[in-house]
Amino acid sequence: MSAYVIRRLIAGVAMLIVMSVLTFLMFLSGPVDPARQSCGKNCPPAQIEQTRKALGYDKPALVQWGMFMKGIVAGRLYPQDEELRKLHPEQIVTCSAPCLGYSQKNLATVNSELGSRIPVSASLALVAFVIWISFGLGLGMISAVTKGTFVDRGIVGSALFFYAFPTFFVGLFLYTYFAIKWQLVPIPTYVPLSEGGPIEWLKGLILPAVTLALFYLAGYVRMTRAFVLEAMGEDYLRTAKAKGLARRPILFKHTMRSALTPILTIAGIDLASLLGGAIITEKVFNFDGLGKLAVDSVVNQDLPTTVGIVLVLASFVILANILVDVLYAVIDPRVKLS
Repeated sequence: MSAYVIRRLIAGVAMLIVMSVLTFLMFLSGPVDPARQSCGKNCPPAQIEQTRKALGYDKPALVQWGMFMKGIVAGRLYPQDEELRKLHPEQIVTCSAPCLGYSQKNLATVNSELGSRIPVSASLALVAFVIWISFGLGLGMISAVTKGTFVDRGIVGSALFFYAFPTFFVGLFLYTYFAIKWQLVPIPTYVPLSEGGPIEWLKGLILPAVTLALFYLAGYVRMTRAFVLEAMGEDYLRTAKAKGLARRPILFKHTMRSALTPILTIAGIDLASLLGGAIITEKVFNFDGLGKLAVDSVVNQDLPTTVGIVLVLASFVILANILVDVLYAVIDPRVKLS
């Protein structure tokens, strides 16, 4: 197991390196001048040139990539140009490793921008994930066991009903009625776990998390139902029934473990995508997470922040895939990691 995990981690690091190279070539070798973007539309030519030297944009793209990778390992100093640091020592900014760059638009390191927003998106994604996995698997299993009955049709139909509405509509509905009009829950506000404790943290996240969970719930109900029905038709389960094994062990110990393998793959990718920021939901509930930061960085043409978000999101996806591969062997004993 350990050897397999190490190999997958090495492969993940290699994929991240390739992703970083492609990202730099795409953003820095394009027709748009990144120094002008960072400086702003009304910057004079002299200030644009100074910005280019300060951020290292005066060097070739591959050299900039090398400086970026060195900053991840050892950190970086801004301005990047040594002469500018000597002329303006009071403006030196230290970006500690792993340094993802410096945003001239926000006058802050990308690390600090991401560091304040990752806990928001991560909290929202994890709570939504727990809700849709719990209800998706549970309702899907009930739907499969009661196949063809009113309960089955009701569960699948209700899930598809919520899935038919766009996320922003569900979010606005829950916000307007449940939080403002009926006051069943407090106004959604992110409260750090270290400040308000688990109760206040969860209260502030419940409405946006339910909004996201309802969107994913329908897919997981239908997938669970289909995979459970497929697993229930396997020969070894029919043999277990013929031998008189109780229904509960057959369903939970054998059927669900077989059905969870394909669901786990999709769940890992969905969770990784949400960790990158649920853009619409964060906008509706005014959560200052990665999704909102991604939109703002694109609108403001903040290249360093955009590159940092792309690489962080790629890291989430790669780590999620590694975790899913390892969990295969835990859920299904037929899977061998070699």
